[in-house]
Amino acid sequence: MQDTSTAFKGLYDNVVRLRSPEGCPWDQEQTPRSLRGDLIEETYECVEAIDEQDPRHIQEELGDIFLLVTMLSYMHEEEGLFSVADVLTGVSEKLVRRHPHVFGDVKVKDSHEVLDNWARIKVEQEGKKPKDSVLDQVSRSLPPLDRSYKLQKQAAKAGFDWPCQEEVIGKIQEELGEVTEAVDCFKKAAEDTLNPKALAAAKENIEAELGDLLFSVVNLCRFLQVEPSVALQRTNSTFTKRFKQVEKRMREAAQEMNQENLALMNRFWEEAKRI
Repeated sequence: MQDTSTAFKGLYDNVVRLRSPEGCPWDQEQTPRSLRGDLIEETYECVEAIDEQDPRHIQEELGDIFLLVTMLSYMHEEEGLFSVADVLTGVSEKLVRRHPHVFGDVKVKDSHEVLDNWARIKVEQEGKKPKDSVLDQVSRSLPPLDRSYKLQKQAAKAGFDWPCQEEVIGKIQEELGEVTEAVDCFKKAAEDTLNPKALAAAKENIEAELGDLLFSVVNLCRFLQVEPSVALQRTNSTFTKRFKQVEKRMREAAQEMNQENLALMNRFWEEAKRI
């Protein structure tokens, strides 16, 4: 088994070769912007592997993330902006700087004090400007579901929070009722073919009410200490497995996947759930 430094150098050397004139045309064409989607996709695939608790799959997906991070870093090294070594050194120095309770003599009682220290270190030692709002600490580039979760966590730190999960559940029920009302309004607007503006407004209202409902569900996830994106990814995986089983059983029954066969598909769906 190779030691860590030798293994990482092997990865780095392979990336350099792939990007070289004698390397791979596809890899040569890539840019940091073109790999953004791949980075997100591979991260979620790694999350899925962790949920499966499959060490070999986790190892593979972590390797894909290491590859993308190394590739992205090397692209900037090629431009003379910073090197892969700068990235590694920078994050190592940040770890030391932001953990004075480990690498220094600072004392902390719990993880909350650790986070408070981080916020102070960012301003006092790293020169980051204090945020105008605690919500400014949440990246705008996050996927909406993850951003919603983190916005709510930041608001809760400032004391703006529900007193108990029962009230959050009540809010979900309230928002669901408002979605139902919005759908009814949309149906009425759709019947009035002479007023297209009313239909557009009704559709926009549905979007707003569904957004409120999703936001409330994310709030409940936070109260129950469940990452909403991870929970949804788990459900996506479960749905996919069950649907594929339905497709398999429909092929075996020589039946088409269509609305006319919905009753049969539902029967096979229940069968897949039991499996």
